[in-house]
Amino acid sequence: MPHCIIEHSSSIEVEELNQKVFLGALESRLFETDGRDIKVRSIAYEHYQTGTAKDAFIHVTLRILSGRSDSDKELLSSSVMSKLESIPLVNASITIEVVDIDRNSYRKKVV
Repeated sequence: MPHCIIEHSSSIEVEELNQKVFLGALESRLFETDGRDIKVRSIAYEHYQTGTAKDAFIHVTLRILSGRSDSDKELLSSSVMSKLESIPLVNASITIEVVDIDRNSYRKKVV
């Protein structure tokens, strides 16, 4: 049930970006095989600074329920990174972090 939150420079095409993150999470094989539990959303930034320049960037936060092993987390971040690396970018950075959601306090309701 990952929540994949993408922050990126507005110069990057969002539909391809969302699809790449979804496929990376799906191909990690850590979630439902049809991907129905993978949620992807993105926020494009117009106003940002990256050091002394204004280079393109992608930062993905992969929020997952606590209890996964370090190797599962590494597999997930590597799988997503491999998909993102296929996007043709110039002077851009890609970063990914995996963050635990506390299983005991997480609540979900579908209405």
